[in-house]
Amino acid sequence: MTAPALIYGFHAVTGKLRARPDTVQEIFVDNGRDDARARDLRQLAEGHGVRVRAVEAARLDAMVRGSRHQGVVARVAPGTAAASLDEILDALREPPLLLALDGVTDPHNLGACLRVADAAGAHAVIAPKDRAAGLTATAIKVASGAAESVPYVPVTNLVRSFEMLKERGVWIVGTDSSAADELFDADLPEAVLWVLGAEGRGMRRLTRDRCDRVVRIPMLGAVESVNVSVAAGLCLYESRRRRAHGTDGGRSGATP
Repeated sequence: MTAPALIYGFHAVTGKLRARPDTVQEIFVDNGRDDARARDLRQLAEGHGVRVRAVEAARLDAMVRGSRHQGVVARVAPGTAAASLDEILDALREPPLLLALDGVTDPHNLGACLRVADAAGAHAVIAPKDRAAGLTATAIKVASGAAESVPYVPVTNLVRSFEMLKERGVWIVGTDSSAADELFDADLPEAVLWVLGAEGRGMRRLTRDRCDRVVRIPMLGAVESVNVSVAAGLCLYESRRRRAHGTDGGRSGATP
């Protein structure tokens, strides 16, 4: 039997309670906290029939090995398998807006990307099973609840997933500082998978070669790049802006 997992932080625990209360087995709260935030969490948990235990802060520290837990830790059932890309696409009522992370190994960056993806209304975040951060407790905490609202889909082969998405009319658009076209000037389709690499290294060559189009984010200051979560926000919101104003270049049904 797979052991229960631990998540921590108010956003992560509250998000899990709201989205999947049936998976929350028990919540531990610092017995020194009786503020409004802690009371609201207890009330939400009690409404779902989830036991809340008051414990010493030192026990919470030990449970998460010193990570910043904000005074709340939850024991949850092992995660169920994520929906497949096909299942996600079949359920959509608008053109897909997806994000792929190639070689992002920092869980803080993954969590921040999930949070941005949620804010921009992305339908899923895709990443390789290997050489990737994975949905750890740290990533879940940084995501501030977005790990429960945005499907995170680990795939065995990122490039093979690209081919499947292309067959379903999704364009693969990568970001690279050496690209000729700028993000805000390039023709972009509505159905799009944005591909971002790790800060500094960028996308792997094979990943870049499989993109239908590559664009660059204009850098107008002294720094050479922005954090991957910032880049994700710029790309996803540019897609949303064009949808809102009907400025996708009329290419949404075109063949790459």
